[in-house]
Amino acid sequence: MSDKLVFLGLLYFVQGIPYGLQSSLLPVYLRGAGHSLTRIGFTKILYFPWVLKVLWAPLVDGVSTKQRWLVATVSGLALTCLCSAALAPEAHIWGVAATLLAMNFLASVQDIAVDGAAVGLLKGRGELGLGNTAQVVGYKAGSVFAGGGLLAVIDVAGWSWMFMLLTFVYAGVALFVWGGPLLDDDNLWGQQAESSGKGQAMEALKPWKAWRNLLAVPGTPWTVLYVLTYKLGEQGAVTMFPLFLLDHHMTARELSFWNGVVAMGFSIGGSSLGGLLLTRFSRSLGIGALMRRVFVLRTISMVFQSSLLTVPEPSPLVKGLAVLSLSLQHFLGGLITTLTFTTMMHCSQRADEGLQATHYSFLATLEVLGKLTFSAVAGGLVDWFGFQVAFLLFLTLSAGTALHVWTATFTGA
Repeated sequence: MSDKLVFLGLLYFVQGIPYGLQSSLLPVYLRGAGHSLTRIGFTKILYFPWVLKVLWAPLVDGVSTKQRWLVATVSGLALTCLCSAALAPEAHIWGVAATLLAMNFLASVQDIAVDGAAVGLLKGRGELGLGNTAQVVGYKAGSVFAGGGLLAVIDVAGWSWMFMLLTFVYAGVALFVWGGPLLDDDNLWGQQAESSGKGQAMEALKPWKAWRNLLAVPGTPWTVLYVLTYKLGEQGAVTMFPLFLLDHHMTARELSFWNGVVAMGFSIGGSSLGGLLLTRFSRSLGIGALMRRVFVLRTISMVFQSSLLTVPEPSPLVKGLAVLSLSLQHFLGGLITTLTFTTMMHCSQRADEGLQATHYSFLATLEVLGKLTFSAVAGGLVDWFGFQVAFLLFLTLSAGTALHVWTATFTGA
């Protein structure tokens, strides 16, 4: 099990790097250059390959092996970072955008392959909890490394050095996956997929049959609605509150530390706690009971965070409370994410083996779509209505999601 956790954690770590670059480093860089919140929000379109990944998921499911897909995509990420190192963001902003878009595309393909490997490697509820903890923690650690860590040193080291470092990181992971023995059994699985599972995957390429087959898996309709909505209010707050602090309370360097490192550390802690709770108490307490309690706590934390918007003047006390609210929000968000991805994987394991990775990618695509859509418009809402009114909307959405989860987990929907 430890080999599985290291393998999955490392792959999800490098997969989280593009997200950290765009969620933590790019918004602060653009805001410091004087760009509006609306324009910063529209940079979320660079995540668009994640929304489309369900279209090429059957190809990854039915052609070749997971190991080959992983080596190819991680190597491609290394080459993309090498190209980015030759660009200056001030003079080649469209080139930088193109490389980040390419990184998202390659990372989305990698995600399909590693999710498929995880579905096959993890057995039983205990391994699912630990494996999804490795997934979420690894992804967020990569985000912290690329966002908070590199943002803190980019002024000293420079853009080119940063991407050269990422090139070596990706190249090392590609060599690790290529020589790693853990996926040896996946070669046999790949041959089976070409002979038996490939037919199911190729059938899934037909849109009408894909929707029918995916939605026919037990528990899928409720899971679809849940993953589309569970992060709406939280995503708006997580995206906009750091920029509020940048405008009123903190410098870019302070924000990179408190939001990019400390708060994300709490997020990793919440994700780790989620895996521990699932492993030790899922049978006695139940995942539904855990979800009800955590969603209520998240709504309370958003009330606390929204109240800080009424005190825009900087002071040590307000700054400390802001850091506390960031930490609480990320801690609970990490806990919810682990519970959510475990629910998604448990649902996908009910599908036929040749369709499991496609099904999980379908759910993961909708999860990204829900977050991405709201993140893209959150900046416009703040520019139009102001922080206080926009955060009232975020809070209302969060409370509505908590009510939906509370009702559904009681009724067994």
